Amino acid sequence: MSKEKFIEAVNKSYTTSLPSIYLGAGIFEGGIVGEAKVNLALRMMNRHGLVTGATGSGKTRTLQLIAEQLSAAGVPVFMPDIKGDLSGFAKEGATNEKITERANALGVQYQPSAFPVELYSLSGKIGAQMRATVTEFGPVLLSKILELNDTQTGVLNVVFKYADDKNLPIVDFNDLKKVLNHLTEGAGAAEIKNDYGKISSASSGTILRKIVSLEQQGVDQIFGETSFDVDDLFQKVDGRGVISLLNVSDVQTQPALFSTFLLALLAEIYQRLPEAGDLDKPKLIFFLDEAHLLFKDAPKAFMDQIEQIIRLIRSKGVGIFFCTQLTQDVPASVLSQLGNRVHHVIRAFTPNDVKALKETIKTFPKSEFYEMEQQFTQLGTGQAFITVLNEKGIPTETVVTHLAPPASLMGPLTAAEYQETLEESEGYKKYKDAVDPQSAFEILSERMKAEAEQQEEEREEKAPRATSRKQEKSTFESVISSPVAKQVGKEIVRGVFGMLFGTTTPRRRSTRRKSGGLF
Repeated sequence: MSKEKFIEAVNKSYTTSLPSIYLGAGIFEGGIVGEAKVNLALRMMNRHGLVTGATGSGKTRTLQLIAEQLSAAGVPVFMPDIKGDLSGFAKEGATNEKITERANALGVQYQPSAFPVELYSLSGKIGAQMRATVTEFGPVLLSKILELNDTQTGVLNVVFKYADDKNLPIVDFNDLKKVLNHLTEGAGAAEIKNDYGKISSASSGTILRKIVSLEQQGVDQIFGETSFDVDDLFQKVDGRGVISLLNVSDVQTQPALFSTFLLALLAEIYQRLPEAGDLDKPKLIFFLDEAHLLFKDAPKAFMDQIEQIIRLIRSKGVGIFFCTQLTQDVPASVLSQLGNRVHHVIRAFTPNDVKALKETIKTFPKSEFYEMEQQFTQLGTGQAFITVLNEKGIPTETVVTHLAPPASLMGPLTAAEYQETLEESEGYKKYKDAVDPQSAFEILSERMKAEAEQQEEEREEKAPRATSRKQEKSTFESVISSPVAKQVGKEIVRGVFGMLFGTTTPRRRSTRRKSGGLF
C-alpha cells in the first residue's frame, strides 16, 4: 500500500464539512503523515466514546486535548480530576523542544492557550462544594455506596417510598436515620405494616451501621443543601465552554463514592434536560475517568440505570466518554453504545493481557494498512488507534494516530494559583456554606413532640378524677377508723348479733324484775 493511498483513505474517512475537533495525524509505516488529518465531528460526539490504554500511555493528555477543543468550540465539559493534575486547563501551556517537534511533525502551529475552569470537590476543601440531597441520590445509587445486599436495598426502597408519600424530604443522613428509626421502632412501624411491609430490626441496624461508618470517614458532607444545580455545568465565558473539574484527589480511598456521585449527577442531567434531537454540536460532554470503578460489583438495578442513561441521554444533546485501562472494563451492553474509540497502547505481558488484546482488536474495523495485533503493542506515548463515527454515522478507517499536544499547561497549577482561581470562582461562593432546611428530621421530631404533649394532656385530664376518688376513699377510711366510729361499730355488731341469737330482750326483762317488780 502506498503513502498516497493511505492519505486518501484517511481524508476520505475523517474530512468533514461540519465543525470538528482535530485529534492528530495518521502514522504510516512508522512515520507521521501530517496530510492525513484525523478529525472528530462535533455532531457525532453525543454518540459517546471510549478512551483506553495502559498506565502512562497518554490517556489523561488525550482527555485534555479533546476537552480544550470542545471548550474552544463553545461546548461545556465536565470531567473528574482523579489525581488533581488537570487544573492546568486554567493556564496556557509552555512551549518546549518536544512540543515544537511534535507540532512540526503534525504540520500544525502550536498556540498556547488557557481555558475557563470551575473547580469543584466533594469535600469542599479543594473546590466548590458539590452536594446532593439523599432524595436526589435515590435508593439504588445510595445502596451502591453503602454496599447493601438485595434485602437491605429493598428496605431502603421502602424508606424512600414512605418519605415520598408522606412529604418527608430526606436531605442528609440525619433525615435518613430518623425516618429509618421511625419505621422500625417508632410509631411508623405499625403504620407501614400493611401498605409497605414490616422492616426488621436486623436490616435496619445494618443500614444504620453502614451510614455511621460513612459519617466517620467524613464523606457525609456530600449530602445536604445547597444542592448542586446542574445548570451550572452549561456555562460559557467569552463564547468558550467552561471546563468543570471535580477534584476527587482527597477522596481517592472511596472510589465507589465519587464514581456513584458522577452517575447521580448524570442521572439528574438526563432528567432535567428536554429532548433536543441531533444538534450541530452537543450541549455538554461528560467524561467518566477510571470508569471501571463505576461497574465494579455493580448490582443489576444499578447496571440497568447506567444502561438506560447511556442509551437515552444522546437525544438530549449530551455525550459521555468513558476512560479506563481496558476495553473489557466496560460491560458489553454499554460498550455497544460507544461509537468513538481512542485506544492507547496495551501491554501484553500475561496470557490475560494477550486475550484482552485480541478481544479489543475485534471491536475495530479491519485495516489494510496495519497488522493490528503487532501495532497495538508498539504504540508510543501520545499515539493511539482511533476510529470514530463520520458525519453519516459510519465507523471511520482505523488509523494509528500521533495525537496533537494540548494547548494548556500539562500539569497542575501551583498551590497559590489554585487558591487564586478558587477564590475568584462564583461557584465556590455559591456553594461554600451549607443550609439546613426543614426536612424529615425536623418534621418527625415536631410530630413526636406534639404526640407526646397530647398524651401528657390526656394523662392530666384523667388525673383529677382519679385524685377525687382517692380523696373520697381516704375520707371514708378516716371516718370509719376513728374511736367513735369503732365504738359505734361495736354496738351495731353487738346489736345485730344479739338480735340474731335472741339475747337482747331477756336481758332487759331480768333487769326489770330486780328493780322492784310487782311480784
